Amino acid sequence: MEIGVKIRELRLKNQLTQEELADRCDLTKGYISQLENDANSPSISTLKDILDCLGCSLTDFFADEREAVVFTEDDTFEKESDGCFIRWLVPSSLKNAMEPILMTLKPGKSGGVDLPHEGEEFGFVLTGEIELTLGKSVYRVSEGSSFYFRSDKSHCVTNKGSVSAKLLWISCPPNF
Repeated sequence: MEIGVKIRELRLKNQLTQEELADRCDLTKGYISQLENDANSPSISTLKDILDCLGCSLTDFFADEREAVVFTEDDTFEKESDGCFIRWLVPSSLKNAMEPILMTLKPGKSGGVDLPHEGEEFGFVLTGEIELTLGKSVYRVSEGSSFYFRSDKSHCVTNKGSVSAKLLWISCPPNF
């Protein structure tokens, strides 16, 4: 593990100069520079002081750095309600900035009305055709087409066709 690189990343994330961090920790700018360049190793006590100033715990600092970026079908969760199938594509996406789902609507079925809320939404129709109701406006969205809107009006998708419709839908922030 490159402790110096992680300290530098945290310092920059907190928008601090080496001198500002050193002042907050009662250290010298030169010492912070040595740490960041892995030319020196801090004691546990000094590292804890630095991390406290950077808003990071020792546990988080030494946690496994590998963040999950690839998800398989086994990672997904699916729910069915009256002809509307929703598959959450990213586990624990509620902690993320956006939430992607795969929605399948049987003919004549709806995803239900979503009330106005903060955020934006994007959808791409993979197969079939849907009707998007946004406030008082109604739009037909066919296979290969997409939609994007602010979520400040009630909205709903309905499959008015004779075959199942499948769409990728992304809500930001998470809403499903």
